[in-house]
Amino acid sequence: MTNKLDTLREKIDAIDNQMVDLLNERMGIVKEVGDLKKSTGGSIYRPEREKAILARLEKRSKGKALNKSAIEAIFLEIFAVSRNLELPEKVAYLGPEGSYTHQAAESRFGAMSEYLSMNSIRSVFNAIENKIAKYGVVPIENNTDGIVGETLDLLGSSESVKIVAELKIGIHHSFASKTEDLKGIQRIYSKDIAFGQCRSFLSEYSLEGVELIPVESTAKAAKLAAKEEGSAAICSHIASKLYDLPILFENIEDNHTNQTRFVVMSDYENIQSGCDKTTILAKTPDEAGALAKFLTDFHESGINLTKIESRPIRNEKDFSSWFYIDFEGHIEDGNVREVLDKREDHIKWLGSYAKNA
Repeated sequence: MTNKLDTLREKIDAIDNQMVDLLNERMGIVKEVGDLKKSTGGSIYRPEREKAILARLEKRSKGKALNKSAIEAIFLEIFAVSRNLELPEKVAYLGPEGSYTHQAAESRFGAMSEYLSMNSIRSVFNAIENKIAKYGVVPIENNTDGIVGETLDLLGSSESVKIVAELKIGIHHSFASKTEDLKGIQRIYSKDIAFGQCRSFLSEYSLEGVELIPVESTAKAAKLAAKEEGSAAICSHIASKLYDLPILFENIEDNHTNQTRFVVMSDYENIQSGCDKTTILAKTPDEAGALAKFLTDFHESGINLTKIESRPIRNEKDFSSWFYIDFEGHIEDGNVREVLDKREDHIKWLGSYAKNA
């Protein structure tokens, strides 16, 4: 038994050595690519290229040990390391540190990137516009609470910031504490809304009588619980890791389908990937049937609308609205360009980017 185990471990060690050698070879080529991009001004982050690589590798691994989730977990980190070797870039996100937006940003830009925690969505936009950060990550939509209006308003008013990628993550709460015995927990910190979202868990484990202390963020909840004996936090996975707070239970929320869609923003335009989504704000003329005519143009051009929602226009005295519209396709696709060119003066293009299924 021992001899066989030693032999298997030796095989694993040999494969690990090969993997490190191949990764170093890959990073050498990545550096050459980075040098070329620097000379041409090309963007380091190409989500459409990364998506194509993942699709190819998932197909290659079909029926084998590494499934789609495993390949994504491994290669998204490899991509992040590669980008940092090509050209280290700063990533601004809606803080605080340990927030779900921080978790979303790290899922795409990896542990090695330099992150800037910003105290508002506007501050994230300012960081990009003032060249303090190359990328920004903010929430744009939650499947329970709807659209994040501030994100849309700022995209509509910015002249340079565009959506370059989207990502969706499940909003899962963890119960974390250094006190292993639940009977020893005297207080629980979290955002007030999180207590309501985890009501069934608190009831099931007889924690309703424990003091529930609301704080401004789940990240702060983890920070406080890590310092105080007999304390626990309802927080994100990244917050528990950040403050070295052991997770006792995961996914404790009542609604396991709660998802937030985040957007990655920057100051450049994506090229076509062949599987894109475009986001626009559109204002139709104040006349009967104007919206219906606009939507008919999409239908007749074979363009699939995935979302349409009205949004009040700020700083106007009447009740005028923009229509926030997502649809499949890229702004440079012929049928998309034909539809949008008809109403160029009434449309604000917010970005075209690889669709995140």
